[in-house]
Amino acid sequence: MPPEPIQTTVQGALGRITLARPEALNALNLNMINHLAATVHAWRHDPRIETVLLDSTSPRAFCAGGDIRAIRALLGEHGVEAATQPFRHSYRLASMLAGYPKPVVSFLDGICMGGGVGLGGHVRHRIVTERACVAMPENAIALTPDAGGSYLLSRAPGLSGLRLALTGGRMNATMAIAAGFADRQAPSGQLETIRHALTHRPAGQVMDSLPPCPALDGGPDTATIAPVYGAPDVATVMARLQAHPAPWAQADLAALRGACPFSLCITFAAYHAARALPDLDHVLEQEFQLICQLLRRPDFAEGVRARLIDKDNAPRWSPATLGDVSRREIASCLQNHASFSLDLPVLDADQEQ
Repeated sequence: MPPEPIQTTVQGALGRITLARPEALNALNLNMINHLAATVHAWRHDPRIETVLLDSTSPRAFCAGGDIRAIRALLGEHGVEAATQPFRHSYRLASMLAGYPKPVVSFLDGICMGGGVGLGGHVRHRIVTERACVAMPENAIALTPDAGGSYLLSRAPGLSGLRLALTGGRMNATMAIAAGFADRQAPSGQLETIRHALTHRPAGQVMDSLPPCPALDGGPDTATIAPVYGAPDVATVMARLQAHPAPWAQADLAALRGACPFSLCITFAAYHAARALPDLDHVLEQEFQLICQLLRRPDFAEGVRARLIDKDNAPRWSPATLGDVSRREIASCLQNHASFSLDLPVLDADQEQ
C-alpha cells in the first residue's frame, strides 16, 4: 500500500504534519485538506504540543497547490457546487492556521504554489530555502490567485504584488521574503537541525537564532516596475511591456500572452479590491466568490486540459482576447455572491462544517 499522504507525529513539544504525496508534488485533495484540518483542530488544546510544524517528505516540493485534475473531474461529474468544496475547505483551513493560538512553522522548501501558499503562507513562521519556488500561477488555468494569495500580493511593496499576480512569476527565497510570502531563509541542509530544535525550544527563539543567508537575485525593484504596472487596465500594462526593452518586461509580456484574458482582468480588479479589504478573512471570502464564478465559465476546464491533461499548451480561451472581455461581466463577478460562503471566522466548534 502507498504511504498515507499526510503523516503526523509528536516529538517532544512539536506536533509535526508532513505532506507525503511526492508523486503529485503534494497537491492537496479534499481528503488531505480534511485530514489537515482535523489534526490542527485536535492539537489546538493538546497540552503536549507547543509548536506545530508543516513540512514535506519531498525535496522537490512543499505543496504544488490543489489537485486541479480532481477539481476538474468534480466539476464535470457533479457540477459547480461540488467543485467548490476543495476550495472552501482549503480557505477555511488557511484562516484557521492564520489565527492559530500556538506558533505554526512552515518549511517552504521546493515548490510552493497556489494552495501550498494557503497552507504554509499565512502561519506565524515561514521558512524558505535556496530551493524555494513560490508562485500564484492561477491565470494560466483560468482561475485567479486564491488561498489567500491575493491578500499577500495586495500587501506586497509597491506594485510588485500586481506583477506577480498577473504573470504568475516564480519567487526565489529572497523574492518571497521581500513580497511578504515568507519570513526567513535557511539552507535546506539545516532544516533537520531546525526541526529538532523546535521539539524542545520555543519557536520564536529558534527563528531568532537563525543566521542570515546570502541574498539571491531579487529581480527588478518596485521603482522600475511602477511605470509599467501603475496602469488603468491589463491592456495598458501589456502595451507598456511591449514597448519596454528590458528582458524582464519581455518575459512578463510572454506570460500575460499565455494567460486567460478573462482571468487577467479578474485578477487585476481583485488585486485592487483586496487592497481595500481589512484582513485575510475578507480577502478569502472575495476569492471564494470569484472562484465560484470562474468555475461556471468554460475556460477553467479548457485551461486544465491544455496545461495538465493534453499538455498541448494551446488553450482556446473564451473570449480569446482582452478586447473582447466584458467590463460589465468583470464587475458582476466581483459583486455577485454565491448562495454558499466560507462562514468565516472558523470557530473552534465548527471547524469541520
